[in-house]
Amino acid sequence: MKIRCPDCKSAAELSDDFSFVKCENCGFDKTYGDYVKYVAYKDARYSDILSDYKL
Repeated sequence: MKIRCPDCKSAAELSDDFSFVKCENCGFDKTYGDYVKYVAYKDARYSDILSDYKL
């Protein structure tokens, strides 16, 4: 599945089992849980989702 890369804004690949997010364009590579945290910290609009994840 394609999702937006939080770093370069191009299309990144989300694995079918939601285990990782990888961007071929800039080399972004994180687990899905780390991706969610990364996006939430990077963009204040998403900070409310952090309560759903243990830090």
